Amino acid sequence: MTTAHDAARRGAAPESAAPEPVAGEAAANEPLVLAVPKGRILKELRPLLDHVGVEPEPAFDDPSSRQLRFATNRPEVEIVRVRSFDVATFVAFGAAHLGVAGNDVLMEFDYPELYAPVDLGIGACRLSVAEPASLRKTDDPSRWSHIRIATKYPTITRRHFAERGVQAECIKLNGAMELAPGMGLCRRIVDLVSTGGTLKANGLVEVEVIAEITSRLIVNRTALKTRPRQIGGWIDRFAEAAHAA
Repeated sequence: MTTAHDAARRGAAPESAAPEPVAGEAAANEPLVLAVPKGRILKELRPLLDHVGVEPEPAFDDPSSRQLRFATNRPEVEIVRVRSFDVATFVAFGAAHLGVAGNDVLMEFDYPELYAPVDLGIGACRLSVAEPASLRKTDDPSRWSHIRIATKYPTITRRHFAERGVQAECIKLNGAMELAPGMGLCRRIVDLVSTGGTLKANGLVEVEVIAEITSRLIVNRTALKTRPRQIGGWIDRFAEAAHAA
């Protein structure tokens, strides 16, 4: 009988040695975790969850509940509800196997661990540059060489303006972007725009659109390799639901 000591002397692995775990890999019998964003996108996602046959426990739809992790009618699927910017991080690092995130988030973080196979067609808006309406009357964006901008998206913003030869000094804010120009923090902002109502209410107008945004189904690449049939099945269900919507 070959012992571990004999195998080690010959450079072979002992017969009882277990393979090293792979980052992000989960046992096949562990539930799949779907990370979903709070807020407006979640309302639009809810009918798609119904279409793919995932019904969360009652607390998921209870506005007074502080619960963040939910069982579903399918024992093999759990849902976690997190901030929209955090969905990509949960999936990229393997804490969740699948998620729903806007392509604004995917562009900002650009995680190589993520695969985005399905455009769900929800959460439609645009990522735009805006400035005070009074400034727009005399401003010529084609003549910008250096600008200061308040934004939640410094990576996208710098890259966008660098392609135009413009140096963008970004002030990172996580909310209330529309206040920045009126309070002297900067003259322009980059933010998500849906109807434009919030901009108008704060005396701002769009100058240019950086990207059209929708939400995507995202998948952890390692999880897809280790559980291809199971995760592939959910990709197909979400693709069908998005097509039917």
